[in-house]
Amino acid sequence: MTYSLIKRALSIWIFRLFYKKQFKCFGKNVSIVCPLKINGINNISIENNVTIEYKTWLAAVPIEKGTVPVLRIGEGSAIGHFNHIYSTKSIIIGKKVLTADKVYISDNLHGYDDITVPVIDQPVRQIGEVEIGDGTWIGENVCVIGANIGKNCVIGANSVVTKDIPDYCVAVGVPCRILKRFNHETKKWERLN
Repeated sequence: MTYSLIKRALSIWIFRLFYKKQFKCFGKNVSIVCPLKINGINNISIENNVTIEYKTWLAAVPIEKGTVPVLRIGEGSAIGHFNHIYSTKSIIIGKKVLTADKVYISDNLHGYDDITVPVIDQPVRQIGEVEIGDGTWIGENVCVIGANIGKNCVIGANSVVTKDIPDYCVAVGVPCRILKRFNHETKKWERLN
């Protein structure tokens, strides 16, 4: 075993030892490697066999008093390095979802309506709940902001998803648009015009 593997295993073990009981749900065989930050840990559910790689930021923090946000990562999902997943209301990531590195998933945005006030001083606003379907793959540097992605989709690298993507689609771009959809009759991926 190399030094980096030992360091990784030790990091996972230490994190599990000190933080496991603070989560709303913390499944079996969960691996979280040196998280950057975790906010609202008691609102976060992580199901069995989930891997969350190095320096990911998880948050489930309300913007309105009296509300309880949800952040749930489904069984068998693998979250890449440097992901930023920030829920103020609801983000549900399905089973066996794969995210590459540097993926941003959020159900909210900073307000920017008042041009006399710096954006950092304006209130955060809720945009829309986010749900990512089972078996979906989200490529490197993708942003998902207040939109849903169906099951078994592929979202290409550097895409910005602001509108819902249905099941069984390949989508890319800024803004993200559907390129291909699986046809269940022909059993093939077909390009859209």
